[in-house]
Amino acid sequence: MTIRISRAEIVIAYDADADDQVYRRDADVVFDETGILHVGEGWSGPVTREIDGRGFMVMPGLVDVHSHPSSEPGNKGMTDEVGTPKLYNSSLYEFLWLFRADAEGIPHLNHVAWSELLMSGVTTLVDLSFPSPGWLDRAAASGLRMVMAPMYRNGRWFTRNGYTVEYELDDAAGAKAMDEALTVIDAALAHESGRLSGMVCPAQIDTCTDELLRASIHAARERGIPIQTHAGQAIVEFHEMVRRTGMSAVQWLDSLGFLGPNASIAHAIFLDHHPWLRWPTRTDIQRLVETGTSVAHCPTVFGRRGVTLRDLGSYLAAGVNVGIGTDTFPHNMLEELRHAGMFARITAESHAAVTTGQVFRAATLGGAKLLGRSDIGRLAKGAQADLVMVDLTHPMMRPTRDPLKSLINAAADRAVAHVFVAGRQVVADGKVLTMDYQAASAGLEEAQRRALAKASSLDWAGRSVDELAPPSLRWT
Repeated sequence: MTIRISRAEIVIAYDADADDQVYRRDADVVFDETGILHVGEGWSGPVTREIDGRGFMVMPGLVDVHSHPSSEPGNKGMTDEVGTPKLYNSSLYEFLWLFRADAEGIPHLNHVAWSELLMSGVTTLVDLSFPSPGWLDRAAASGLRMVMAPMYRNGRWFTRNGYTVEYELDDAAGAKAMDEALTVIDAALAHESGRLSGMVCPAQIDTCTDELLRASIHAARERGIPIQTHAGQAIVEFHEMVRRTGMSAVQWLDSLGFLGPNASIAHAIFLDHHPWLRWPTRTDIQRLVETGTSVAHCPTVFGRRGVTLRDLGSYLAAGVNVGIGTDTFPHNMLEELRHAGMFARITAESHAAVTTGQVFRAATLGGAKLLGRSDIGRLAKGAQADLVMVDLTHPMMRPTRDPLKSLINAAADRAVAHVFVAGRQVVADGKVLTMDYQAASAGLEEAQRRALAKASSLDWAGRSVDELAPPSLRWT
């Protein structure tokens, strides 16, 4: 089927000469399942379906480079305002594992997250999950273009008291988990849908030994696919890596040969320049630039703990490639972009720290570069037919003088009307066509109830659910 969106009021097109996104007026976008056939005027080929583009902005699908759809939806209403004061306000060590869904609940969590991402304009997603039965087939059926990143590690972190963190690391367990993850990745690469690919994902720098990281680097290079790990996400992690190696996380990864154009670091907040660390070196940012290593920036989850990147504008100005991810609920990429801009300006104490255009580039071209792809995150002939139609007549989009600012800073997902992935429509009139969002949200509700029934038994202090996550108002 050849589809033409005719006379779109605004098109965000890719300017190859400038390697940048640009606005265009009154343009056609023609595509089929093989990709984008034409952007502009003068299409004379056959058309199977015509869509009137008047009143719409057509833009490239967003590229979400870091998300946890098998766990984070279940944390809604629980981890919004939690952190451990004596562990520098991080929520990782006390709360990360308390509210996890069981096997029955995970498909519902997946469908909630994936639906919300599609409705907010995401067409390519990096899904960092621990593998579960049916995960690949669910992902393919979602309609998303999915980069499967099954996480693995040598062991876990935990706290017995709320002020120290301990680690249980096992070489054999890590090797076994990595083999299982690579089996999933290889199946994704061979999946008949053609929309699944893979990413090697040793989960966190401090839960993986150097042997596991070296093996991961080799596996990614052998397959020609990206690699990503969590690093620079907590002060506790920074001190732990210094205890083990005498180096910052970036310096340690560099010494292992991890850094490079196929590599990305999730979060990269607590690097050696961060003022809370008072570390003597200032080499981390330059190492990322020189090696071509990307950063997956997820502002919302850290903003909830009073933590921000120092700062997005500075990373971009230095030459670091940055993509954007949704590391928490809601899985709303457009709201994540709003937070990326706002938090950067607050941290830098300047309105000029970063522009909406820069944030949008990070969520499209930056994400594509992180994944090593030149065929997504852009509207251009030959690119994948992954695109979003935004309703310019929606009241929250008006005035439309600068439609990206109206979309990101005001309307968000409410103005997303139609979404296409690989030429197939997956969202129509704001509703997901490939999944039952309403039913999945009901399943999520039940899954969280089951998880909360076990939470106190998993907590080191045996606290009640209301003690772990106090309600907003007192119940009477």
